Formats: sequence, structure tokens, C-alpha cells
Amino acid sequence: MRAVAADRAAGRTIVFANGCFDVLHVGHVRYLQGAAAEGDRLIVAINDDAMVTRLKGTGRPVMPAPERAEIIAALDAVDYVVTFADETVARLLTEIKPDVHCKGTDYTIESVPEHDVVRAYGGRTAIVGDPKRHASRDILKKISR
Repeated sequence: MRAVAADRAAGRTIVFANGCFDVLHVGHVRYLQGAAAEGDRLIVAINDDAMVTRLKGTGRPVMPAPERAEIIAALDAVDYVVTFADETVARLLTEIKPDVHCKGTDYTIESVPEHDVVRAYGGRTAIVGDPKRHASRDILKKISR
């Protein structure tokens, strides 16, 4: 949080994106590149293992949270990574108050669950990335054939 506070004090725009990122694919990369283009510093929040299992089902995640975080942190577009256990990122958004909260193209601004939270503190919600044509579950199906 100190690094983010220093970035904010330096006048940098803080951007926030989140997801499971269980099996990294080109859609994830394009989403994070699109998010990074919305500002100066990108924070990526990654669902913890228990939440990925709840969201994606038995057998997921394929990779544990520390490994997913390490992979995401290695991307040039990403500045900071945090893992979270909550059902939504509302608590993190309220704590960090990023200037922009980004979601993928499978959402509309109105359908983003945290849109009201972001609007309440004066932030902006942005939809970024390419059309949702890539999915980890499809990659896993191909591998299991």
C-alpha cells in the first residue's frame, strides 16, 4: 500500500483489475494490457484458491495462488499483485480507491458488481480487452483429449 500511496502522491493514475488467471491465455494478456493502458500503475487482484474452486468447480485452480501471482507479476503491464479471498473486490477497491477499475468485455459497466462502490468514491469503471473468445476451461478440455 505504501508503494501505491507514493505513486498516487507522484500524480500517477492507479488502475485495478482482477480475476482468477488460473490458466493464463491471450485473452488474459489482452485484458491486462488494456487495463494498463488506462493509467500509470496497474494493480492486479487474484482470487485465492478456495474462491477459484467455488467459481470454477472441482479440480480448479490448476495452479496455486502463489504461482498464479508470480506469473501475473512477471507481465510487463503489471505493477502490483495481491491475492484476495472475498467474493468480490469491493473491500479492496474501498481500501485502495484506484482511479479506474477495469473489467473484461464479458461485462458492461452497469453489470460490474463493484460499479457502485467505485462510483461512490469518485472512481471510474472501464471495460477493456478483446471480445471474450478465450477461456481456460477450453484450453483444459483440449489438453485432456
